[in-house]
Amino acid sequence: MDGLGWTLVVPLKPLRLAKSRLAPVAGETLRPSLALAFAEDTVAAALTCPLVRKVLVVTDDPLATERLTALGASTAPDLPGRGLNAALGHGERIARAEDPGAAVAALNADLPTLRPLELARVLAAAGRQPRSFLADAAGVGTTLLAATPGMPLDPGFGGPSRARHSASGATELLLAEVESVRRDVDTGDDLRDALALGVGPRTAAAVRTLTAPAGLRASAGSGR
Repeated sequence: MDGLGWTLVVPLKPLRLAKSRLAPVAGETLRPSLALAFAEDTVAAALTCPLVRKVLVVTDDPLATERLTALGASTAPDLPGRGLNAALGHGERIARAEDPGAAVAALNADLPTLRPLELARVLAAAGRQPRSFLADAAGVGTTLLAATPGMPLDPGFGGPSRARHSASGATELLLAEVESVRRDVDTGDDLRDALALGVGPRTAAAVRTLTAPAGLRASAGSGR
């Protein structure tokens, strides 16, 4: 099962609404561009993961659609328009309609530190469980939820989703040395932690405009 080819479903809000908790760091003008940079680095890394067959981004944002399609992702509009979990369910239905035997995983769009080989380790472990998830760095939320062929994804993201996914019967993936897959970014402190770990080139470029007011270091690079 380690060799499964995965379809990743990545949900992304319209950029004008994304990453509202970064406003104290980025301001309302730069916050959307930072959210887009996170998504671009996430998708670019995922597309080079050896176990990923396809990345499907569910978004209504025209700029994000253009930029992520240019990277090689597929995109679909958020037709349900009822929030994160509905968008993921929509993406899962598209993925399974295209390939009924697909292994499908939901992946956060705000993982700018993502390393392809760390993602491969997570997906290889996920392939050995019917349904599984990876908790975020804080140990409260979820950054990845996976379902092997024939298993429903049944997403329960938002807030304390680690407990919610565990209660739903998904197996928690307890893996060392996959920090880049856990490190989502919602706040200024999260962004500082991500920069310390090493971010992708688009996030690094976006952060350089924030360095002076936010006290962030823009010289970080992912080393990917």
